[in-house]
Amino acid sequence: MKTTLYLFLMLFATATWAQRAPADILQTSKGPLTIQPLHHATLALTWQGKTIYADPDGGAEAFQGIAPPDLILITDIHGDHFNPATLEAIPASKAIIVAPQAVADKMPEGLKAKVVVLNNGQTTNQLGISIKAIPMYNLPEAADAKHTKGRGNGYVLTFGNKTVYLSGDTAGIPEMRSLKNIDVAFVCMNLPYTMDVPEAAAAVLDFKPKIVYPYHYRGANGLSDTDQFKKLVQASDKSIDVRTRNWYPN
Repeated sequence: MKTTLYLFLMLFATATWAQRAPADILQTSKGPLTIQPLHHATLALTWQGKTIYADPDGGAEAFQGIAPPDLILITDIHGDHFNPATLEAIPASKAIIVAPQAVADKMPEGLKAKVVVLNNGQTTNQLGISIKAIPMYNLPEAADAKHTKGRGNGYVLTFGNKTVYLSGDTAGIPEMRSLKNIDVAFVCMNLPYTMDVPEAAAAVLDFKPKIVYPYHYRGANGLSDTDQFKKLVQASDKSIDVRTRNWYPN
């Protein structure tokens, strides 16, 4: 019985791994950065032998074949970004967790000592990586919005001479549109939680990242049209490399 269960779990993990979008490599001045899309808002980055998990969700099986994290970034309190069960399931004993205060307040007791609190506008340097917290919020601003200004963080990460932007859950806010010199951006687009495809495209055309991944595109009525997003962006600026990936494998 135990052997059968073990084989089932191994087959499940192998199938999940096989369905992942392929990893991409970005060359930086201090070595290659591996970019691994995983699921919805979850991704892994590897640089200089260090592994970063962003918004880990999906249990330990979501990270089969990926090294344990040295750094974990969490953007917001919602379950698709902050999943305590996943944080406790993954081998995170040596990881530093960077999160806004609202997340730190809800962190399981066993993990609270690992948290570096970073709020909007603040910067920290962890493992040789500069991490700046960028606002993420809904427009128009409202006290009852799903994402209020100041609660959650987007992040700009610097790896050598390259910068990576994680939008978190946000509209096409001025703070996003005014970003400069972003090499890689992960931009959300799912109504009614964040923004629609045209707004996301318009925001990207304002800050002009060299590479953009549409992610976090499952909304209340299914998946947003990432092909439309690509067409809208490249119709105005063909120099932006729009990389559509399957963030929702079966």
